[in-house]
Amino acid sequence: MNEDVIKIIVSIFFLIIVYPVIRLIVYKLIDKVAKLNLYDTGRSKMIKKIINVLIMFFIVMILISIWGVDTKNLLLALSSVFAIIGVAFFAQWSILSNITAGIVIFFSSQFRIGDKIKIHDKDFPITATLKDIKAFYLYLETDEGEKINYPNNLILQKGISVIEGENCG
Repeated sequence: MNEDVIKIIVSIFFLIIVYPVIRLIVYKLIDKVAKLNLYDTGRSKMIKKIINVLIMFFIVMILISIWGVDTKNLLLALSSVFAIIGVAFFAQWSILSNITAGIVIFFSSQFRIGDKIKIHDKDFPITATLKDIKAFYLYLETDEGEKINYPNNLILQKGISVIEGENCG
C-alpha cells in the first residue's frame, strides 16, 4: 500500500474512532463526578467544552506527527503565532488561570450551588450565597442583595467555609 494511503487511513481512524472514544470516556467520567457531587448540568457542560478543546489539540498534534510535517517550519510558525497570542494575553494572563481554577473547583470543591459560603480574605471578607459557578468566576449574592463575580483563581488562594448547605457540619 502507498504510504499516503496508510497515513489517510490512520488519520481517519484517529478522527472517527479514537477522538470520539476518548471524548466519550472523559465525558462519562465528568458526568460521574458531577452526579456523585450533585453538580449542576451547566457546570459539567463548561468543563466538557474545555476538556474537548484539549483533546482536539492532542489529536491535531498526533495527526501532525503522523503526516510528518517538517517540525522546523511548524515550530517556527507556532512560535510566531504563540508570540502574538502571548503578547495579546499578557495583560489577560488571569483568563487561563481562571479556566484552570474552574476545572480544579469542578473536581475538588467542597461547596455547591446554593451553599452559603464565607471567603476568608484579610482585606475583604465575603459572606454570600453561591448562585453559580462559571468558567472564569463564581457568581455570589450577599444577604443584602449585592451580586459579586469572584474570580476562580482567587478562590483557590483563599480559605472557604461552608456556613449553610449540604456540606456544612
